[in-house]
Amino acid sequence: MLEPEHNPNPPSVVDPPRILRAMLARVMSRAANTQQITRKRERFEKRRIADGKPHVVEYFHQLDDPYSHLSAQVLKRFADRYDVEIIPRLIRATGGKNQPESEKLATWARRDAELIAPHFGLSFPHDVDVTPPQHAQRAAASLLAESAGAEGVNSIAGTDFVSIIERTSTAMWKGELPARQGFADADIDKTLDQGSSRLKELGHYSGAMFYYGGEWYWGIDRLFHLEQRLRELGVCRAPALPYIAPRPAADLTGIDARQLALHFYPSLNSPYTAIIYDRTLALAEACQIQLHHKPVLPMVMRGVPATPTKVKYILFDTKREADCFGVPFGHLVSPIGTPTRQAYALLYWAKQQDKDRVLLSTLLRHAWSQGKGLHKTSNMRRAVEAAGLDWSEAYRHLDSDTWKLWVERNQQEMVNGMGLWGVPCFRVSGPQEEPDLSVWGQDRLWLVAAEIRRRSSQLSISRNHSS
Repeated sequence: MLEPEHNPNPPSVVDPPRILRAMLARVMSRAANTQQITRKRERFEKRRIADGKPHVVEYFHQLDDPYSHLSAQVLKRFADRYDVEIIPRLIRATGGKNQPESEKLATWARRDAELIAPHFGLSFPHDVDVTPPQHAQRAAASLLAESAGAEGVNSIAGTDFVSIIERTSTAMWKGELPARQGFADADIDKTLDQGSSRLKELGHYSGAMFYYGGEWYWGIDRLFHLEQRLRELGVCRAPALPYIAPRPAADLTGIDARQLALHFYPSLNSPYTAIIYDRTLALAEACQIQLHHKPVLPMVMRGVPATPTKVKYILFDTKREADCFGVPFGHLVSPIGTPTRQAYALLYWAKQQDKDRVLLSTLLRHAWSQGKGLHKTSNMRRAVEAAGLDWSEAYRHLDSDTWKLWVERNQQEMVNGMGLWGVPCFRVSGPQEEPDLSVWGQDRLWLVAAEIRRRSSQLSISRNHSS
């Protein structure tokens, strides 16, 4: 179903009235404001210096989380490279509404971690289950909690944790960690509960999280942001060395991918889509891959919960990513609800003229970087005309339902066919003997590029051998 008959999200979230939409725009724009983020950082550092405190990074490790396993492999290097005090904490999987579809998420995370690990010089065992064996998890928790020694269960001793976490996590995932009679079960549970409570107290819900000075950094995917911040503060012991986990490049200049196809699943109400959309089109153009444009409805309209905690983090994280890659973002008005339905009606109409991509590009720009709410007909008109389309004709299609079958088919492909539900998503297909590669997230465009490069190179070698 395109939209659930009984959406668990309240109507005010799915279709906010005009006054609420304006209020939300002000709040969200503040969360995605570079100047405000900079001021918060400066205030934090002034307080830290005044209090005579060191640079403290809290790290939250979830034993059954594949991304935590990748983080475990770089934690020692991070501790050696930066003059910081690391306070590690063990946590449970307590995402709840912040991480819906928990079983699908676990399956995806396991697959994704194995896909990205080699690109960071890391490893993930390919022959293991979605989660480690329970006995191994318990043994790892006992071993790590026991390292707290006389400090009890309030926090784990940082140096002990850092020195053993990589080998402990590796043995645990492989099921090679035998049961042990160490820390008492009650104390293990207390350690996990207290770590989870601390995570919630600070305002997050996920494993593999680094926390410094009021900001969150997720695993190896966002570690380079933390490294950059610490280097600017002068606490890198070896500034001439490269980042521990730099974002891989997504350059396909000179690659001929005409025999391959890229299926792209964006959403108008997705901040992450907004900052990767034009880069995706440019990547496809650079290598001449066959691009299949397949918009889907926003998650909230599909019934996926959107908590204030998650929305706040996404907006901040999107702004940080946008600034890093020089993409405008932050002056925003959410197009959720009726504006999205009307926009998709226009996209379907524009598709008949091969203008759906340029139209969605202008719609995203108006909503997420120019602060022009698409709930206003005048702004919808500006976006349509900016795409080189005729408004008088577009207006006749504004409330059409002809788009619904197209978008529903796209959603079924993504959710049922690929097992993914968030946006943006990508699927690389071809040549015929290769299985499709499906990935989720704007921070996987580099992986899409790497796969296109690999497949194109193999095709080139095959052509050379046959000629």
